[in-house]
Amino acid sequence: MIPIHSYKGRRVAVFGLGRTGIAAAKALEAGGAEVSSWDDSETARANAEAAGVHLDDLNRRDWGDIAALILSPGIPLTHPKPHRMVELAQSVGAPVIGDIELFARTLAEMPEHRRPKIIGVTGTNGKSTTSALIGHILRETGRNAIVAGNIGDAILAQDPPRPGSYYVLELSSYQIDLTQTLECDVAVLLNISPDHLDRHGGFDGYFAAKKRLFDMQGNRGIAIIGIDDDETNAFYSSLRQRRREEQIIPISAGRVFARGVYALGDRVYDALDSASHPLVDLTKAQALPGRHNAQNVAAALAAVRMLGIGGRAAADAIASFGGLPHRQEVVANEAGVRFVNDSKATNAEAALQAINCYSDIYWIAGGRAKEDGLEVLEPSLHRIRKAYLIGEAQNQFATELDGKVRWQKCGDLANALAAARADTAGSPGSVVLLSPAAASFDQFKSFEERGEAFARLVLDQSATVVAAGGAG
Repeated sequence: MIPIHSYKGRRVAVFGLGRTGIAAAKALEAGGAEVSSWDDSETARANAEAAGVHLDDLNRRDWGDIAALILSPGIPLTHPKPHRMVELAQSVGAPVIGDIELFARTLAEMPEHRRPKIIGVTGTNGKSTTSALIGHILRETGRNAIVAGNIGDAILAQDPPRPGSYYVLELSSYQIDLTQTLECDVAVLLNISPDHLDRHGGFDGYFAAKKRLFDMQGNRGIAIIGIDDDETNAFYSSLRQRRREEQIIPISAGRVFARGVYALGDRVYDALDSASHPLVDLTKAQALPGRHNAQNVAAALAAVRMLGIGGRAAADAIASFGGLPHRQEVVANEAGVRFVNDSKATNAEAALQAINCYSDIYWIAGGRAKEDGLEVLEPSLHRIRKAYLIGEAQNQFATELDGKVRWQKCGDLANALAAARADTAGSPGSVVLLSPAAASFDQFKSFEERGEAFARLVLDQSATVVAAGGAG
């Protein structure tokens, strides 16, 4: 745990008692704060009490002595409208911040020469893989690296920061909105596409949240920017006008330039210190298929190179990376038919990355639809033999796919998988791909739960087929 001393002797409200809220409450209490913690969910409150958190109903208490509100990133801050807890905090002039900001304030209290290195990773897609890959390279090259934030355990549940360590933080737009003073030594923006528009009042608000990670650096630190989107390319150009050239590193999956890191074909090229040269052979990185992962590799390579790690050592570490659950995870291969769990693809842009990695796809899609729909998938729909639609989005997706791809409304994951299994029997080389292009919250608590359900169903249905004598 990282004790938070900045509110010692003062009362702090913590609202939202998931993993980050519980960690924040305990860290504040360990640092001497008086903590009032609450969640509207009875289950969440019970879990928090079991973890040693003291509850105090924030709906019923006087807020006059509240010095700050620590808000879970999943709770609306500004849009569609501020949560009532945010309004209560604002009514007494209490700042509304998150656990990442508490961590940032702890870093600021340390002497500069003793602070760990901070690497922040944001973007619409690829954040988790890139963050985990950076952490893997750091550890494989002998560094003490902690990967946290929007991935893994809560940041405040980690060991206290110490000199020589590295914190790799995956940062969502929600988390950045609640952060004011985090100065990253290296900040990474991978890409941008419309997402979470209801929570940010539109695309401009969403992109503004991402850009704040770089505003908080001031004129210090390294900015690594993916330039394959028009919007991020324009942001890269604007940063070049405000900062020294050596502070701004472009990365790309397909564009060649004199200084930066880029992927071309199955190679990633390092053009940072000298003439461009191929450094990473992507064919050896089995857990990182597809063009989108080439961009992730380029970003991770640029980050660790700017932290002083040699190119060859980094390339060797990238080749040994095992990948992440729920990101194009092959959960079974039955008679040449692969069953791939890409449950993390909660929007169409993310699903497109997976679809472009395969052909002969039997695609399971649906859930709670995002605002952008499936239009971005149209150039790649020829790869899909049939779509199996589930959840709240099945009617919308059927309408969007009609006349372009064969589809079947299945309602839930079990029915979709059974139908796809039947259609792929005797078709080696085909892929049953769960890449939903939608959020999970209509039928599951999280994309992780959805992916775990898919993997379990694949194994259960396979066992049923074997028991029935259907596997030959």
